[in-house]
Amino acid sequence: MKNKVTKQKTRKSAVKRFKLTSTGKLLHRGQGLRHLVSNKSKKQMRHLKAVKTVKGVFAKKIKRMLGK
Repeated sequence: MKNKVTKQKTRKSAVKRFKLTSTGKLLHRGQGLRHLVSNKSKKQMRHLKAVKTVKGVFAKKIKRMLGK
């Protein structure tokens, strides 16, 4: 009887927060848009709304969380 290799489970919390593109980039939304918005400038709000990419070692860890 062969030893079965267990499948790696995806972390559901990571799936909700990050998106993996077809080219392999990781995208995420910036923080700071939930509350205390009236204090922030329009320029700051525009920059916070933009989708950002995850880079470096952190991206490698998140890809592992996503099961990739």
